[in-house]
Amino acid sequence: MRWLAAALVCCWPVALLAQVPEPDAFRMEAYRAPVPATLAGAVVVDAPAAHELWRSGEVAFIDVLPRAPKPANLPEGTIWREKPRQSIPGAIWLPNVGYGALADETHAYFKAGLAAVTGGALSHPVLIFCLEDCWMSWNAAKRARAYGYDTVYWFPGGTDAWSFHDFPTEPLEPFDQ
Repeated sequence: MRWLAAALVCCWPVALLAQVPEPDAFRMEAYRAPVPATLAGAVVVDAPAAHELWRSGEVAFIDVLPRAPKPANLPEGTIWREKPRQSIPGAIWLPNVGYGALADETHAYFKAGLAAVTGGALSHPVLIFCLEDCWMSWNAAKRARAYGYDTVYWFPGGTDAWSFHDFPTEPLEPFDQ
């Protein structure tokens, strides 16, 4: 028993160091990194809880995975194919809205996408996700709260956790205003 207590005391500081603190502002770089366990003003959900919300049909699901730009230096005649996005059925894909700083045009795009799936009702619940360890979803959920959405769910496991549980996916195309 004494060795167990010693192990817990020894390892306790390491466990604390592994936790990511919630920043006050948006994350501006290193978007693929461990995320905090919290988001002020939002409800953090895991895959089973996200699945229950999805099954309820009462929550708008917002995928914010960024979209890779077409390379500028492609040789003439090269065929460019977008990487397909497998996501949660019924979700809307709003790529690139999770960066820490957004251009006015991207803010407008994000607001238009949110309005499209909520009927413009700030009281309509939204669930925001990306991939596991993706700050894009944290930033986007924080931004949705700043836009005035009352009920924001943040799903930090994203489609990685969703797929791990064998929940269904479908190909998505980016939202087109």
